Amino acid sequence: MEVKALQQMLSQFRTAQERLEKQIQELHVEASAGGGMVTVKMNGQKQLTEVRIEPEVFLSKDQEMLQDLIRAAVNEATRRVDDELSKQVKDLTGGLSGLSGLKIPGLF
Repeated sequence: MEVKALQQMLSQFRTAQERLEKQIQELHVEASAGGGMVTVKMNGQKQLTEVRIEPEVFLSKDQEMLQDLIRAAVNEATRRVDDELSKQVKDLTGGLSGLSGLKIPGLF
């Protein structure tokens, strides 16, 4: 591979990486469990940004149920972040010759 072609590919990769980092910053997902009894929001870095629990959940005083609902909502939000990031990486690397199918360790 020529040096110029390699430099061009690296430049494309840096641009794609910058775009992906921006998309991660802007990504927010929402997931709920128990028919909306527990709702969580998560950002692209998999940090919880909001947890909402409907007051009716507390009426039953069922601690185990609440824990299960929170766990289910967080797991779903995490899955949605992974799915969205995977899609964005695929979209970005699909246009870069030599980088399609790229697996970035730590992202997924």
